[in-house]
Amino acid sequence: MSVLAVGLSHRTTPVPVLERVTVAESQLGKVLDRLLGSDGVSEALVLSTCNRVEVYAVVETFHGGVNEVVDVLAEHAGVEPADLFDHLYVHYAAAAVEHLFSVAGGLDSMVVGESQILGQLRSAYGTADEAGTAGRTLHELAQNALRVGKRVHTDTGIDHAGASVVSEALADAEQALGGLAGRRALLVGAGSMGGLAAAHLRRAGIGEVVIANRTAANGERLAAALRAEGVSASSVALVELRSELADADVVFACTGSVDTVVGADLLTSALADRDPGRPLVVCDLGLPKDVDPAAAELPGVRVVDLETLQQRLTDAPTGQDAARAAEIVAEEVREYLASQRSAEVTPTVTALRKRAAEVVDAELLRLDSRLPELDGAVRGELAKTVRRVVDKLLHTPTVRVKELASSPGGSGYAEALRELFGLDPQAPSAVSQPGRAPSARDDKSVVDGEKR
Repeated sequence: MSVLAVGLSHRTTPVPVLERVTVAESQLGKVLDRLLGSDGVSEALVLSTCNRVEVYAVVETFHGGVNEVVDVLAEHAGVEPADLFDHLYVHYAAAAVEHLFSVAGGLDSMVVGESQILGQLRSAYGTADEAGTAGRTLHELAQNALRVGKRVHTDTGIDHAGASVVSEALADAEQALGGLAGRRALLVGAGSMGGLAAAHLRRAGIGEVVIANRTAANGERLAAALRAEGVSASSVALVELRSELADADVVFACTGSVDTVVGADLLTSALADRDPGRPLVVCDLGLPKDVDPAAAELPGVRVVDLETLQQRLTDAPTGQDAARAAEIVAEEVREYLASQRSAEVTPTVTALRKRAAEVVDAELLRLDSRLPELDGAVRGELAKTVRRVVDKLLHTPTVRVKELASSPGGSGYAEALRELFGLDPQAPSAVSQPGRAPSARDDKSVVDGEKR
């Protein structure tokens, strides 16, 4: 069983295609269940953000795993699998590990160095854990990826190589409006992206923020957080969207809805109540789009969406911090793979020691039957001596085989041990047979991929 990564992102996929494939939070459970229902998939995790959809799965075979994952994504998007193949990237085994670590470090983001991906990965792992689709392999991989991402942001200045997508959209709004100080902002959606937009607006000196959200409690929670930071903020229901659009200077739409939330007709109606010539900047960060594309044709309205940002930010220069981040990722990948290879030989070593103990026990039992009159103290000393001899004989080869197994191509050493000592090929898997995989719920001290 190996890890397979299948994805579509801003680097490979036009935004309209990405919009169809994106998996809303409400749909994640269904997609995960469908993936785990595939014959060759034993674990699955789905990372769906504003510029990528990736499936990490533990599969029996490469080709079978790719076909099964693509079938599920195509079914979810309502397209044929062939429609996705031209846009896919696929990573397997070590390459899948390297890709996930790079993603966690912000090296594969539309804006290199953005740290929001860490929260998104943490959320994706939590969802898979709750759904029971992340087992031992993906648990270890995700926890290591979170730790690597945190290390990249701590040990380098990659955060300064580029801000988040939100800040890039905000820069466009500031330029179009001649600054945001004292302006009125409307946030449509109070999720993680809405919270990020609120934080950026506060730092930009926004005058007032109104949050329009489907769930009133979530909208009010975000408004209260802004008020605690000294920003005038309030929450309204989505039915009040028209009047709020009429009063806003800048709009951030990021609901995660599968349907358009801000229609062109709604905007046209709202514009009728605005002063002529007063500009409106609409930042659509939803995937699929929250704003009707026709809104860009309305007079006085400037729309900034993910497609616009994609064209500008893809292949932007990254600088020395990104190069250092790439070195950290490469180092962490090597260490992770070495530890995995070393762990793979542990069941064989355990089986060998178990076999040795069984041989010693059998021979001592035979000694008891042949020399029943042997003094108990002597018998005990003989038993200790025999066990010490066996332990010393096995110590060097078992230590060395773990060291050798950690190097590339080292899996053959475990096979050699099994062959030389006549170990049951099934014994290692029996010895290492896991129960329920450990999860974030099992260890409450696991935070951001690290233990306190």
